[in-house]
Amino acid sequence: MFAKKFIFILLLTVASAAFASPKIEHWTTANGVPVYFVAAPELPMVDIQVLFDAGGAQDGELSGRALLTNAMLNEGADGLDADQIAAKFDDLGARFGNSSQRDMAMLSLRSLTTDSALNPALDLFHKVLTKPDFPQASFDRIQKQLLLGLQAEKQSPSAIASRAFYKNLYGEHPYRAMPAGDEKSLAAITVETLKTFYKNNYVAEKAIIAIVGQFDQVKAKKIAEKLSQDLGHGKSSTIPVVKALSQAKSETIPYPSSQTHILMGQPGIKRGDSDYFALYVGNHILGGSGLVSKLSDELREKRGLTYSVYSYFRLMREAGPYQLGLSTRNDQAQQALKVLRDTLNKFIKDGPTEKELLAAKKNITGGFALRVDSNSKIIGYIAMIAFYGLPLDYLDKFNDNIKAVTVEQIKDAFSRHVHPDKMVTIMVGGEAE
Repeated sequence: MFAKKFIFILLLTVASAAFASPKIEHWTTANGVPVYFVAAPELPMVDIQVLFDAGGAQDGELSGRALLTNAMLNEGADGLDADQIAAKFDDLGARFGNSSQRDMAMLSLRSLTTDSALNPALDLFHKVLTKPDFPQASFDRIQKQLLLGLQAEKQSPSAIASRAFYKNLYGEHPYRAMPAGDEKSLAAITVETLKTFYKNNYVAEKAIIAIVGQFDQVKAKKIAEKLSQDLGHGKSSTIPVVKALSQAKSETIPYPSSQTHILMGQPGIKRGDSDYFALYVGNHILGGSGLVSKLSDELREKRGLTYSVYSYFRLMREAGPYQLGLSTRNDQAQQALKVLRDTLNKFIKDGPTEKELLAAKKNITGGFALRVDSNSKIIGYIAMIAFYGLPLDYLDKFNDNIKAVTVEQIKDAFSRHVHPDKMVTIMVGGEAE
């Protein structure tokens, strides 16, 4: 057993030492779309993501229309129906994907790089991207699915808590609404609504292309030109700055369950904030490292109040939530909430120990190579760097930035950004089954 463990540690050490972050190349297409490319010669594959500033934050009064628009793109394009599109991608061994979040909407393609596979896959991907049909029957089906999903949410204490948390956290800010919408907004959306949203938001000015594949920049440029050339034009968009909370808010929502779900938090930081690394490492110690975190030690190990507790910064274009959460027996809810707050307050005051900081740095940097050990993982990082305008050397400097964090930097960053006396607290539960 000792020999196997030693060999495993040695292999990790060698892998970390040999790790070199991918080189990102960047240019702009003739249609004005930024492109980010990484040559990956190891596998005869290409991963492509086309990102749009067309997420739920652009919904306006009709929450859910960004998600519905994105979901409809592969339901029909240039006369092909959903089954035909799916069958063609499948016959080519290609994989299509699409999704919509608060900040962005995305379409993706994974294909072999041989001309016989890639060229027809790109042709089909281009049709889905630029010539969607928005068939009424598909719209009716997806709209119904979303409405059924909202009904299912009413049976989920965690989903109820999440909606209440965002509503209290963001007030009238666009981040307040859930990307899946609500019953009133979904009922008001029509196919024409989606066509208008597509026309205004799936445009060159709001697009970014990320490519990771087994070819050179010349081939990547041809692909990017093909995908972007028929995109329409429109206006770029912005979203308001998130305002800090001026006072604490709390809401208790009765629910017939034996467990109470607790969410606590506040607006945190936006992507690219200069304090990110100090807050990231600090939160890793506080509640982001699973069973070995301080929150887990205080609430699970010492007191048996919960099976799992967490905290994290969700980074978005504007300040995303800093969220702490757990579930516990109804009769322990107030005690668990007190321990949660006390542990957070103590961490802000005292920070981590040097020993805890060293362990966190080793854990984060030691596992970093595994986060970029495949094309699909790399393109996720490339897309993030591209969409949020992070430095191209972000991955190169990631481990060095982690290693440079000090206890004092963590204490300083937490004291300025995290305010336990001005947090939203949501509790869902309280009625035994």
